[in-house]
Amino acid sequence: MSILYLLIPLSLILLGLAVWAFFWAVRHDQFEDLEGPAHRILFDDDDPPGEAPRRHGDADAPTGKHDKEA
Repeated sequence: MSILYLLIPLSLILLGLAVWAFFWAVRHDQFEDLEGPAHRILFDDDDPPGEAPRRHGDADAPTGKHDKEA
């Protein structure tokens, strides 16, 4: 029973730290872009997202975003 006098304040301190860490993360925009890192893994490091990969010999290949087909 005497251990509860230690565990209850300790759990309240840990809860306070978790709440503080959550609000710190929200304030510093850690939850702004949740899908970006999941999509970024699909791209090569050499090609910026949104650009078509260039092949050797494609002199007339587009350098920007793909045109939407009708």
